[in-house]
Amino acid sequence: MKILSIEFWIDYALERAIKTFAQTAIATIGGGSVGLLAIDWAGVFSVSAGAAVLSILTSIVTQSRSE
Repeated sequence: MKILSIEFWIDYALERAIKTFAQTAIATIGGGSVGLLAIDWAGVFSVSAGAAVLSILTSIVTQSRSE
């Protein structure tokens, strides 16, 4: 699978980034939250988006090394 292919971006990198975003959001919210209104949603989104970007970069590096 080549990095410039649609298959790579949709089937691999995007799926992985979405999963990473969700996992990071869950971990950031944590079990200690009082309620939905008490959560710093901007902070949760910021950390989760950063993790998703790192996931995409990891996908690119991993795929580049296997070609």
